[in-house]
Parts: sequence; structure tokens; C-alpha cells
Amino acid sequence: MSNFELQKAKFRTKAGFIAALDQSGGSTPKALKLYGIAETSYSGDAQMMDLIHAMRTRIITSPSFNGDRVLAAILFENTMDREIQGRPTAEYLWEVKKVVPILKVDKGLMDEANGVQLMKPMPDLDKLLARAKAKGIFGTKMRSVIKQANPTGIQAVVEQQFQVGRQIIAAGLVPIIEPEVDIKCPDKAGAEDLLKAAILRELGKLTEGQLVMLKLTIPSKDNLYTDCIAHPRVLKVVALSGGYSRAEANEKLARQKGMVASFSRALTEGLTAQQSDAQFDKALDEAIESIYQASRT
Repeated sequence: MSNFELQKAKFRTKAGFIAALDQSGGSTPKALKLYGIAETSYSGDAQMMDLIHAMRTRIITSPSFNGDRVLAAILFENTMDREIQGRPTAEYLWEVKKVVPILKVDKGLMDEANGVQLMKPMPDLDKLLARAKAKGIFGTKMRSVIKQANPTGIQAVVEQQFQVGRQIIAAGLVPIIEPEVDIKCPDKAGAEDLLKAAILRELGKLTEGQLVMLKLTIPSKDNLYTDCIAHPRVLKVVALSGGYSRAEANEKLARQKGMVASFSRALTEGLTAQQSDAQFDKALDEAIESIYQASRT
């Protein structure tokens, strides 16, 4: 079997969750600050990206971070282009840790319109996908945001996600479609009902062999996405933490049958640059175990 088929089989058969290690240029200063590195301690993007790569390397090389509990890791493009212990990041993840490498491909969000933020255009996406495929990347992730229960806006978000998703499938990768519903949305449950209906319409247009994953906010109505989880065109449905604390996100996720975590900030909560390796590994192991258990329902 090819690595791609082995990785697909891992998603289908193994328990675990996705580690979202894909903070981009805009969110990196906040991620570093939470990690205990103040903005005043570095200058310029190059230094900032070196520091965030060191943080991600520390997480990925930790003994507690491996394919026994972690299905996959989502990488920022800069991370894909770097190395860990002398090996390209994607290769290290799969060959050493048995963790499936996934790449964040979106270029950020447009201004809000119709209660949503669509993705900015991605004119160089085909080139990026070809490079990702060559580096052993299995799939991609791209994020939009829904702030209001607006049918026109939600339909636009889902159509854009699936349109780009088909482009990604054509490049031989599996897209993670992420239409995040803001947890502060005034009618979050209503927005999620509209979102689910729009997703199911788009899933119905996919042909045999076309697979996607869905990354969704933990729903207000438990097990709302059961139909999506069972859909033959869906490889996995994963949950984003969306601003909830890890304890709250885990508690909510554990009630969703068949949905697994894809946490970013909730995964790294409590990790700091100042911790000794033993303290860091212990804190990371506890975080991974709690998220793994919440994903096993």
C-alpha cells in the first residue's frame, strides 16, 4: 500500500485526534505569548517563525506525541518547508511518529458580509498542492467563519469550501472543509442547522471516490452531525475548540458520538518555553490523553 492509502486507512480504523499546529503569521504572536515568549523578545517575521518552529518541534519530538493517540497534525506552509531533526517535517511526522501530515492552505479571511467571512482568493493553490503532494502531505485544511445565522452567507461559505475542495481532491489530496461557526454567534444552533443542510447538499454532489473531511464547531445540539459522520464521502468529522478551554471543549466533544478533536490552542494550553523538558512532556502527555479520551466516543 502507498503511504496515502495507509494514512487513509489510519483515519478509518484508528482512534485518536488531529493536532492543529498551524498558527499562521497573524496568529503566531498570540500563540508565542501563551507559550511564554513576549513580542518584545523577538523582532521581525523571520525570528518569529524560527521561534514558533522551535515550539512545534518541541511538541512533535516529545515522547508523548505519536501515532498511538494522534491521528494527524495540521501544519502551516512555513512548517512544511522546514525540517525536524534533519528530516522534512511531513516525512518526520509520518516515518518517525506515524502521524499523518496535513497542510493549512487558506490565505486568511475576507471582511464580513452576509454574516460570514469567506476565504481570500488562493491564486497559487495548484502550485502549493503540487508541492505538498511531492512532500508527502496527505490532506489540506482551509477555514471560513460564520458569525450569523444568515442563509445566504452560510450557503456562500459552503459552496466556496466545496468548490476549492474539489480542486484539492483533483490534486490527489483530501481536503478538510472548515466552516467554523463562531461560538459567540447569537443564534448558534440556528446557524448550525443551516450549515448542516448546506453541507449535506454539497456532499450529495460528490462522486464515488471523492473524499472530504469536515472540521466543525462542537454543535449546540448534541450529535447534530451524525448524518455527516455516516456519509460515504466523509472520511472524518473533527471538532475545533473554537475558544473554549480544553476542559470545556473536551466535555462538549465527549457527548458527540463519532466526532474527534482537532484542537489548536486547547492542545497547547499550559505549555510554556520556561518548562523543563520533563515538565513540558508531562503537561503535553496529560493534554493529549484528555483530548484522546474525549475523542473516543
